Amino acid sequence: MKFNVNQQDLQQALNYCQGVIEKRSTLPILSNILLQAENSSLTITATDLDLIFIHKLNNIEVLEEGKTTTTSSIMYDIVRKFSSGKKINVKLNESNKLHLESEKSIFNLNCINASEFPLTDENFSKNEFSIKSKQFLKLLNKCKFSISNDETRHYLSGIYIHQNEIEDKIYLTAVATDSHRMSISKIRLEEKIEFEPIILPKKTIFQLCSLLDNYDGDVKISNIKSKIKFELSNSILISKLIDGKFPNYIQVIPKNNQKKLQVDLKPFLSSVDRVASVSLDKKDGVKFNLKKETLNLSVNNTNSGDGKETLVVNFDHDLEISFNSRYLIDVASQLDGDSIEIFFNDTGSPALIKDPSDFDSIYVVMPMKG
Repeated sequence: MKFNVNQQDLQQALNYCQGVIEKRSTLPILSNILLQAENSSLTITATDLDLIFIHKLNNIEVLEEGKTTTTSSIMYDIVRKFSSGKKINVKLNESNKLHLESEKSIFNLNCINASEFPLTDENFSKNEFSIKSKQFLKLLNKCKFSISNDETRHYLSGIYIHQNEIEDKIYLTAVATDSHRMSISKIRLEEKIEFEPIILPKKTIFQLCSLLDNYDGDVKISNIKSKIKFELSNSILISKLIDGKFPNYIQVIPKNNQKKLQVDLKPFLSSVDRVASVSLDKKDGVKFNLKKETLNLSVNNTNSGDGKETLVVNFDHDLEISFNSRYLIDVASQLDGDSIEIFFNDTGSPALIKDPSDFDSIYVVMPMKG
């Protein structure tokens, strides 16, 4: 195997692989990436057995076809320290070492035979649909911060994605919750698709978001029973799905929250963030004392002190309620418009948060006791 490749292209591909490969893998081959040079392209594959990532670099100068595997983290570390955009000469030499050369640097890396690399070939030909990358990225970004970290309830440690119909319109809807807060976002589909409801694992979501961040185009999605495949122009991501039943989220959405608070987003976000500074672990609730046209925010911590701020708002009632500041900051940071709307019922009931500039996303946050 022998080929030449641009440093930046290789660095970006290896960077994606870092997100897939487990740092502490028991099988040495799983710390490796598979490199395959043929037909003037280089294909790089990384897997942790639950997630497979395949990235193709085209228009590569391939002088000799072949394949091998080498340690992903070491190769990435070397390549990113080479001069940006320079040519890297790569070849597999007689002693089965991967020889990397760029400018004045020469490295020889240990390899494991490509035949040991675990590859599964799945047929995903049916149930395929396409979606615009930026739309799909928005769906994931609006929900991912609400994913649960609780290992015992594995069905909450991902985003639930399903197709639903509202007033004769078809939507792809995403939901995430950790049972203290919930995010729901949807995008309109042109037509009904063949798509079974799925729960997409957290690791897959973060890997997908980093790919979609740098990609503008269509994403082809197809799923078979326990796996899903995402195809971008030069990358493929295949993931196992979470096996479990997602709770009935519709019944958690508050139906009778009539007290509406509207406030400018930036000042609100800054104020909550500032008053929360007095609490070291952010576990202390931010107390809302709401009166007509006024929101008094306060945090009181027995060890470090207290903080207060007042905001002018649109509100017509009297209400006292407390929230985890982190939850409010997470939601507010995802809103696109200039204001935030929060709908309350009473002190002990969950609040419904909306973004006036995005009718397709809503958030539910549970209040804190006391």
